[in-house]
Amino acid sequence: MKILAVETATTWQSVAILDENGVIAQHGQEAGVAHGTLLLPTIDRLLIQARVPLHELTGLVCSSGPGSFTGIRVGLATCLGLRAATGLPLVLVPTLEAMAWNVDTTIPICPLLPSRRGEVYWAIFRRGVDGRVDRVLGEQVGTEQAFVQSLHEPTVVIGAGWATMAPKTRGLLLKSSTVTVGSEQFFTPSAVSVARSGMARLRRGEVAGEAVVPLYVQRAEAEIQYERSGGISPVVRRQRRVERKTAERLARGRRRSGV
Repeated sequence: MKILAVETATTWQSVAILDENGVIAQHGQEAGVAHGTLLLPTIDRLLIQARVPLHELTGLVCSSGPGSFTGIRVGLATCLGLRAATGLPLVLVPTLEAMAWNVDTTIPICPLLPSRRGEVYWAIFRRGVDGRVDRVLGEQVGTEQAFVQSLHEPTVVIGAGWATMAPKTRGLLLKSSTVTVGSEQFFTPSAVSVARSGMARLRRGEVAGEAVVPLYVQRAEAEIQYERSGGISPVVRRQRRVERKTAERLARGRRRSGV
């Protein structure tokens, strides 16, 4: 099994190729708002570096949010275009779940990411006896007060959302909801953890269907306006561009090989 994984839910863009034995290749960079310019060339370079042709991949895995509206759209649309051009199965992994996948503990795990207007996204997970990450509380968005009210027992917290709200939050915490801060290496979403969670989902047959939507938690105004106008959404437009470019590249490869 070889997986190409994409993580674009924050300003940090991450792409990785993994198999059952571990990481074959990975690349991360600060993308800001330039995911649309950087992502596809990064995927191309990584496939060449790893010497893994598209047709040798077993599947595609993409972080589905929540996070940056623009980043999520670019990552998802790119993977949808690759799926349409190659026929590879696509697995979607919620961003916060992929972050929780890194933490090995028996107590609840709460990843947090910054949202707009000073709020945060969060969810709470617990590791099952089989190593799976089970959702205790689904994805939320809100203030530090709302976050604190969702904690009912000692919890491990990770993510940039915790770093931004910690000074205000510590004074609000009850004794029953003591938090332990996880390792900073798990504060940034990673395509490697997205891939590992995605491989487990792919083995269980949890493949995305035709109707695929980002996990925004709160909806982007741009998406609402596109729906109202009856126009083509940014996700669909980019999906079509990636599909066209990938199909052209595959066709050139077949011509060179005489197929």
